[in-house]
Amino acid sequence: MRDPAVELEPAAVARSQREFYEVIDLVHNIEPERTSVQLDLLRAAGVRATCVLDLGCGEGRQVAGLREVLDHPLVVGVDIGPTLVQARRRGAAPVTAAIDEHTLPFRDASFDVVVFSEVIEHLVDTDGVVEEILRVLVSGGTLLISTPNLSAWFNRLLLLIGVQPIFSEVSRRRVFGRPGSQVAGHLRLFTHRAFREFLSAHGLVDVRITGAPFHGVPRVARWFDRVLARHRPPMAAILVAVATKR
Repeated sequence: MRDPAVELEPAAVARSQREFYEVIDLVHNIEPERTSVQLDLLRAAGVRATCVLDLGCGEGRQVAGLREVLDHPLVVGVDIGPTLVQARRRGAAPVTAAIDEHTLPFRDASFDVVVFSEVIEHLVDTDGVVEEILRVLVSGGTLLISTPNLSAWFNRLLLLIGVQPIFSEVSRRRVFGRPGSQVAGHLRLFTHRAFREFLSAHGLVDVRITGAPFHGVPRVARWFDRVLARHRPPMAAILVAVATKR
């Protein structure tokens, strides 16, 4: 039997959480369905904006959609990695910052909309992060936030047979106990109920949560994943919420 400890001693191990995200080779998947769900939520809410913060913007793949739906605002993209180069090319005004280590370099009430997509699950102090987002968001402003669903339909099935849920991780160096091989650095996972309660506890109102499909679902089950995302958000793969600051 192979000794897994051999694989747990790479030549260079990230010494901090920030360094982990700077050096890890994450696959930046194009997920048009999730982006479409996010934009549809903003469109349905009738949101308009002059200044938008895309926090954890990555390569800036949703900048064009945000501009179209929100009546062509300025979009400021924040991230810590080299993906900001791509975000600039897609039209975002890039700013390098790490929200989990420092306050954001913006004045109070600087943005009408904050987009926080697939980031909160990577952070330790989720409360501090949301408080900082609300500081830079105007009163009556909109938060659009998405995160993987711990209680997704496939995770419920996996737990029944004793398999570690998808999206969850016990190590920063390799995957244990579940399908897949990509370590993403997820630290916090939400169910639909916990997500709603968490956002409401921070004073956000008009919280609306819907679901989005997950690109990693096997092809044969993708139709089912899409149906649940649309009709049963508590069982969806991805949770997408829009909420308003008082």
